[in-house]
Amino acid sequence: MSEISDESSPFSMLNRGGDPGVLLVCDHASNYIPPQLNGLGLPAAAFARHIAYDIGAAAVTAALSQQLNAPAVLAGFSRLLIDPNRGADDPTLVMKLSDGAIIPGNRRVDAKIIADRIARYYQPYHQAIAECITAARTIGVAPAILSLHSFTPVFQNRPRPWQVGILWDKDGRIALPLLASLQADSNLCVGDNQPYSGELVGDCMYRHGTQNGLPHVLIELRQDLIAENSGAESWAELLVSHLRPILKAIER
Repeated sequence: MSEISDESSPFSMLNRGGDPGVLLVCDHASNYIPPQLNGLGLPAAAFARHIAYDIGAAAVTAALSQQLNAPAVLAGFSRLLIDPNRGADDPTLVMKLSDGAIIPGNRRVDAKIIADRIARYYQPYHQAIAECITAARTIGVAPAILSLHSFTPVFQNRPRPWQVGILWDKDGRIALPLLASLQADSNLCVGDNQPYSGELVGDCMYRHGTQNGLPHVLIELRQDLIAENSGAESWAELLVSHLRPILKAIER
């Protein structure tokens, strides 16, 4: 018997008819856990934390979708259920310990349960992204992929000074000019592959960007800056002002 039933949608789409030249993705948009899994044994307060989802990332993605007139695909499940920003063979695909929190409901997951979660959640999300890319390519467009995430202001008792981080691996077509543009603003503290590295084989950008030869970048925003809708809107506007000339140059 499958572990999961009566699930919510594994993804949502915004602005389906938007400009196919840009595709927004948000891997950690949701903190949803199927009700029959009883919150994976965690207290309700855990699902307001970063361990469950990227606070503010969905709101920034929605604002960017409007401002860039771009389609967006957002995951509809918590990273604690299964992490769509990991390869299917990654040992952290289903976390048993996250930022000091033990995940009781993941303690005894076996290969069958993981396969079930992949089939019901992980794969449909990635398939939705792949279908957007295929649809764009069918009409001769190579979409630029923008992935939106957020990070905690403090990690392991160490403050993180960056307001925004640009994560990338081998393809710097968006990342390098975006870094230069953001770093030219003296009011910003910008991380180059901070607070994480973009060099993760099998992650979402590797799967859909690198392996397809498409320009892509992962943008990390500090959560305290985007936790409220006003901050999310402001940061979306700021990002758009830096991204527009870069995306136009790539399109040309």
